[in-house]
Amino acid sequence: MAAIQDILQVEAIETDIYRGPSFPSHLQRTFGGQVAGQALVSAVRTVSDEFHVHSLHGYFLRPGDPDRPAVFLVDRIRDGRSFVTRRVTGVQQGEAIFTMSASFHVPTDTGVEHQDRMPPAPQPHELPDRLAEATEEELAPFREWEKFDIRIVPPERLVRSNYFAAQQRVWFRYREPLPDNQVFHVGTLAYMSDMTLLGSARVPHPGVEPQIASLDHAMWFLRPFRADEWLLYDQTSPSADAGRALTQGRIFDLQGRMVAAVTQEGLARTGRDVPADQHARRPK
Repeated sequence: MAAIQDILQVEAIETDIYRGPSFPSHLQRTFGGQVAGQALVSAVRTVSDEFHVHSLHGYFLRPGDPDRPAVFLVDRIRDGRSFVTRRVTGVQQGEAIFTMSASFHVPTDTGVEHQDRMPPAPQPHELPDRLAEATEEELAPFREWEKFDIRIVPPERLVRSNYFAAQQRVWFRYREPLPDNQVFHVGTLAYMSDMTLLGSARVPHPGVEPQIASLDHAMWFLRPFRADEWLLYDQTSPSADAGRALTQGRIFDLQGRMVAAVTQEGLARTGRDVPADQHARRPK
């Protein structure tokens, strides 16, 4: 797998037009987190340093070709004193594959402060590193993401709430040190946030292998963080119906600070033939 710094290193090819690099991949479709991360960094490149991204809303329109670079067209929707808005369209071969709106805010504003408590979970060092213990066959689906340390809390150690239909908790981090520039950490978290989240919708349905694909993705960046340090992804799937599953996630750092929130709807369709590589598309 390429380093995340290289994946996020979009190239300026014209004013407000960027090219996201492609890398050798085992996937038939470009990983959604890669498209979202490159689109976000493209938007960041058009915004002054005093503004920090606080939210994004994206739609996956068509499958991306992992062997081709994507071009990202940035529209400068609004430049205000406290907020800046950008719209980004990812294009391959003349067709839009992804669209995103991103909002940026000056972090010097003050106001009320509160957050949910971090849910209980075993510490990441108490859980096995699947790359260290898995067989070659078990490792195959994860080679695409081997630079990410992903540790799913096993069901027998999960503290559940009876009010949620589906719950899952995952520790994750990028395995190698990242530059201090927060852009790399925000882009890396956007990439990582597409990992495992749709898997939470499968928790109440053991043995069922639906066709899965990201349909849309929304994130809110709440507090500064480092993506090369452990983050707990607290995931739920409050509803699944008509071949779609809604999933939500809250992301906490080791100090218990909520640093981001995610909502994603994905395809969760059964009754159709599933492509052979379907279940290797993302860690779950």
